[in-house]
Amino acid sequence: MRLVLVGPPGAGKGTQAQFVASNLSIPKISTGDIFRANVSGGTELGKLAKEYMDRGDLVPDEVTIAMVRDRLAEKDAQDGFLLDGFPRNVPQAEILKKILAEFGAGLDLVLELVVDDEEVVRRLAGRRTCSQCGRIWHVDFDDKKDDVCDACNGKLYQRDDDKEETVRHRLEVYQEQTAPLVSFYADEGILVGVDATGPVEEVTRRAMEALSPYAG
Repeated sequence: MRLVLVGPPGAGKGTQAQFVASNLSIPKISTGDIFRANVSGGTELGKLAKEYMDRGDLVPDEVTIAMVRDRLAEKDAQDGFLLDGFPRNVPQAEILKKILAEFGAGLDLVLELVVDDEEVVRRLAGRRTCSQCGRIWHVDFDDKKDDVCDACNGKLYQRDDDKEETVRHRLEVYQEQTAPLVSFYADEGILVGVDATGPVEEVTRRAMEALSPYAG
């Protein structure tokens, strides 16, 4: 099965990508993993990407796309994969369609993790990071009444990208870029939405139930 996973920040994409891919026995492919593999492996694309990153510039789309194409051409992805983090917009979706057509394949399904904006804000803005050991706690989910890490007694702080105004801005950017992408895949007839609220195991169960009519 060839899948794309989409959803807003805080929807649990990384966690669900791991579980769903494992349940379907297909590789989980994220753009972050692809970047790290190319840079650490010293590939030509990795060296090129590192030049941009070292300058503090964004890696151009064409470099990212070339890395994705190379990864999808690898043997373990021939019978299926789960893409997380790509495509991020309609132009990238069109390019992915062309890449897969080159391999004589196409996407089977796009799984959208659906979660309310206020739930995303609660999840992300409630996170606190330990300044000593780096462990992440949550003011609601971990019932934290103080600003001290239970593991090492380090002081907890809120990262800038976890602050409410930043989270809300990230959600606005996501809606601008990804709402058209969701509509694009809905028009293609391959979009399936799954409620991403509740315990991780419950969301995974819903995802697998949604995918079961199309698997195998």
